[in-house]
Amino acid sequence: MLLLGFGFSLRAQDAATEERLNKLSGQIEDVIATQRAQQKQLDALSREIESLRDRLSKPTAAYATPEDLKRLADALRDVDRKRMEDSERISAQLARLGKTLAAPPPTQKPKPSTAAGSETATTDKPPKEEKGFEYTIQSGDTLSVIVQAYKEKNIKVSTDQILKANPGLKPEKLKVGQKIWIPAPQA
Repeated sequence: MLLLGFGFSLRAQDAATEERLNKLSGQIEDVIATQRAQQKQLDALSREIESLRDRLSKPTAAYATPEDLKRLADALRDVDRKRMEDSERISAQLARLGKTLAAPPPTQKPKPSTAAGSETATTDKPPKEEKGFEYTIQSGDTLSVIVQAYKEKNIKVSTDQILKANPGLKPEKLKVGQKIWIPAPQA
């Protein structure tokens, strides 16, 4: 009996050991399966890193070739040369315009009369025998401002007299620096 009891106890221990062994075996298989899965992930990541390194080391179409850079440099030199030529032309034109604007307006000389009894032709400036004052237009001047300024100097002159003394004068187009004739008042 003792043998039977001992045999039963051995069988129970064998069954428990076998169960533990099976449990450990299952856990080892799970660990191995997890390790394989992680190894597959590591291999995939390694391939992806290698692929990225290859792509980074190869130039793409976004990079300029030396020929592209040379063509660009030539085009820039050409544009800069044209810009300088344009600048010189503009400077020369501005200089000509400056000289034109700085030059006094051309004066017209009185034309001689065609007939002995006829009056002299009208000009921008009256003959020298006529008494009066030469006035240079300043900024903000109008004919009425000029008339008022002369009135303050006790010289009575009207806008009509100024217009008659300066044929062709347009009151709305007075220019700074323009000279006009202010006739002296008739006694």
